Amino acid sequence: MRKQTGNSRLQKDRVRKMFTVKINGEERQYPQGATYEDAANDYQEKYDDLIALAARDGKIRELFKKLTRDCEITFFTLKDDVGHKTYVRSATMLFLKAVFDVFGRDAVQSCRVEFAIGNGSYISPKGQFAATKENAEKIRNRMQALVEAKTPFLKRAYSLDNAMELFHAEGMKDKEKLFHYRRGSFVNIYEMDGYYDYYYGYMLPNAGYVKWFDVLAYDEGFMLLLPDKKEPTQVKPFVEQKKLFQTLKESEEWGRKIGIETVGDLNDQICSGSLSELILVQEAQQERKIGEIAKDIVDRGGVKFVMIAGPSSSGKTSFSHRLSIQLKTLGKMPHPIGLDDYFVNRELTPRDENGDYNFECLEAIDVKQFNEDMCRLLAGERVELPSFNFKTGKREYKGNFKQLGPDDILVIEGIHGLNEKTSYALPEESKYKIYISALTNINIDEHNRIPTTDGRLLRRMVRDARTRGADARRTISMWASVRRGEEQNIFPFQEDADAMFNSVLIYELAVLKQFAEPLLFQIDKGEPEYYEAKRLLKFLEYFLGVTSESLPNNSLCREFVGGSCFNV
Repeated sequence: MRKQTGNSRLQKDRVRKMFTVKINGEERQYPQGATYEDAANDYQEKYDDLIALAARDGKIRELFKKLTRDCEITFFTLKDDVGHKTYVRSATMLFLKAVFDVFGRDAVQSCRVEFAIGNGSYISPKGQFAATKENAEKIRNRMQALVEAKTPFLKRAYSLDNAMELFHAEGMKDKEKLFHYRRGSFVNIYEMDGYYDYYYGYMLPNAGYVKWFDVLAYDEGFMLLLPDKKEPTQVKPFVEQKKLFQTLKESEEWGRKIGIETVGDLNDQICSGSLSELILVQEAQQERKIGEIAKDIVDRGGVKFVMIAGPSSSGKTSFSHRLSIQLKTLGKMPHPIGLDDYFVNRELTPRDENGDYNFECLEAIDVKQFNEDMCRLLAGERVELPSFNFKTGKREYKGNFKQLGPDDILVIEGIHGLNEKTSYALPEESKYKIYISALTNINIDEHNRIPTTDGRLLRRMVRDARTRGADARRTISMWASVRRGEEQNIFPFQEDADAMFNSVLIYELAVLKQFAEPLLFQIDKGEPEYYEAKRLLKFLEYFLGVTSESLPNNSLCREFVGGSCFNV
């Protein structure tokens, strides 16, 4: 037998190192060393939106990763939730890299990604450099230069000790503290041309993908404006929301005053054994705020209808009970009413584009009957109020009569409470509107904020499992529909509120962790909700878990984990 030459072996080796990749039912061959981005480029024209990530065998892969074997892959675009989050994350690092280049290391160390307002992320430089129009332009121009250069996002695994040393040297002590509580041995760190940072989640291959953004100077910081996932190539003009911005800013400042701005700070507090004191301080702070709102209602005079609205799992029911108690201490007689009791009968409920009942729209409420009843009450008449039977889908009357005296106030809770069309017949001076939401006031670290929606989703997941027998998969599957209803029916009216209340508890994610993790682990690979479940499980890993035993029985958190003294 003829001996195989070196060149022949090399040629055979090259032939052998080809991978068969199945995409959209079609098979293609890719050589060793090819990346998911190579495959994405081959299929990009078949997609209406920019491909951001790939998935192989139930695991998400960044596009710069190399193909290593025969496989079947799917793609996520910027219109997918995971793709949009990746775009936001990459754009945030791009912003901070620009700050690093223009203003230096100390400036980027001080920057904090605070919260989101509409399509803008508010980033505060904490006084290291001025939030001026000129500086916003400098950052924008540097970002654009990095985009044009297609500066790559490089990912590298560091041992935990080396990662802590790196960020200690970079002056990012919040990340050093975060990694102190990490259970794994390694951590992935991203680099952009000499700038190092850590991000909770995936990244795009390079800055060239981050084509759509704007930077504005706002208040004491900057707004990084980005597209939403509905229109991923359009940056809409910034719409100012002064009341919401102020509420978020106050919450951030309160966290700073008590020394808890990041998950690492919270974990330190738990380890020190002083969590019980933190719970009492937080509950007292919320009670003080509720008392201030109650006093404002009474001092205004003539208020007969308190309208409470907020998105899903914002704690509206517990809040309305606690507000009622505060009103009683001021000599008023509050009576709770749920707008849900004015649902039209099931057969009259509008349906959405999928043919399902749309309980979120205003037309699902008998607005005419509600206004007639409220006007009669305002006139001093005795009125029988309905209750809605959710099992039969019918409105019922069971002798619930009300008549308003001089000190009586109706506390009305429902998602449409801030919409003027809901209470069109009532005099403006008779109404006091309150917007409530769980506005997260703690970050993973300075550059990784926790989206408000994540906290609310975990709240709802835990409550749905406890009170409705719904599993986490169902809660996650419904969440996009719930969010659409909020965007249509609640958020457009939040600035019309007379008062805003932040129901988030700075410690609550450490409590929810114990209840949420077992629910999330029940979602199997292959189910559409699997990727979101994995993301949330990774997110919860950052927190040290604590029991709910120390929570007061009137805590807003009790509405979700159980044990409330209120009928929630």
